[in-house]
Amino acid sequence: MGGPGSTGSTGATGATGRAGANTAPVPTLEELALLASEAEAAIASSATRASWEALRVSWAGAKSGRLKELQALIPKAADKRAFGQAFNLLKARVEDALAARDTELSRVEAAARVEAERVDVTLPGRRPLVGSLHPVTLVSREIEAVFRSLGYSIAEGPELEDDRYNFALLNFPEDHPARDAQDTLFVEDGRLLRTHTSPVQIRTMLARQPPIRVICPGRVYRNDNDLRHSPMFHQVEGLCVAEGITLGDLKGTLEAFIARLFTRQTKARFRPSYFPFTEPSAEVDITCQICLGNGCPTCSHTGWMEILGSGMVDPRVLDNCGIDPDRYSGFAFGLGLDRVAMNKYGIPNIRSLFESDERLLRQVRG
Repeated sequence: MGGPGSTGSTGATGATGRAGANTAPVPTLEELALLASEAEAAIASSATRASWEALRVSWAGAKSGRLKELQALIPKAADKRAFGQAFNLLKARVEDALAARDTELSRVEAAARVEAERVDVTLPGRRPLVGSLHPVTLVSREIEAVFRSLGYSIAEGPELEDDRYNFALLNFPEDHPARDAQDTLFVEDGRLLRTHTSPVQIRTMLARQPPIRVICPGRVYRNDNDLRHSPMFHQVEGLCVAEGITLGDLKGTLEAFIARLFTRQTKARFRPSYFPFTEPSAEVDITCQICLGNGCPTCSHTGWMEILGSGMVDPRVLDNCGIDPDRYSGFAFGLGLDRVAMNKYGIPNIRSLFESDERLLRQVRG
């Protein structure tokens, strides 16, 4: 008894559930026309792409759109032909309204993109990032230009030298401290990294007879590293050998060089000194360009910065190179390009020149 009764109840419920899906009342033709007008008004007033999309899904959704529901009512209509024609008109009006509003929203969106991407040609232009020469390169080129105008030529030589060119022919005694490993960087085969560009002067004097006027720029190496010194640095040396060269020629040349490289207000002072390859010899200091002579940590609070050594070429050096010292005389000088760059551009620490910091290059432009 319970089995059949239960089965009958289940069947009725299932039938009722299936019939419930199509229990919506069939609208009249006037109601279909009113729905079309309401849909057109709602779609036309959609202000954003999101609201338009919501209306599109609500009306024309493939699974649960309002048009899909109304289409399912056609078989239940009393006049299927008339209801179908009214439905088709409703569908066409909704689809046309959606398409028209889609076109209008696309136009508005395109205009907004154009406005957002608009370039104001009255604004200042953006300066492109461009490269810059290193301060040492700028100083080197400027020094070369100064001495070229004075009739000097440029001479170069190897950075890996032997004792003969770096010390012996330059009149360095066998026990000179510069020959010690504390000052000089040696390699395994006994050769060394040149400690100055003076070997280039020796090679020049061995290769030709006076008159000689050359400058010798290049990298040099010493076992030294502090606030004002670096194990590798850049140097330029000058050599002038001819008949009748005097200490006055040296002084006049260096004073003219300093005035052109820095300013005419830059003071220079010559201090007696000693170098194995010149006699007499002098150290040359200039007004510290960082503190302008007032004293600072870079110049050890003296107001002066040593930039070069100089002197008259020792007759024994001339004789070592096959030049008659009784007939010819000359002067030589050497300066560190890094020290000059520090003074010229106000760089307080020499290590800044070797740290590959682009900010330094942006601040120092030739």
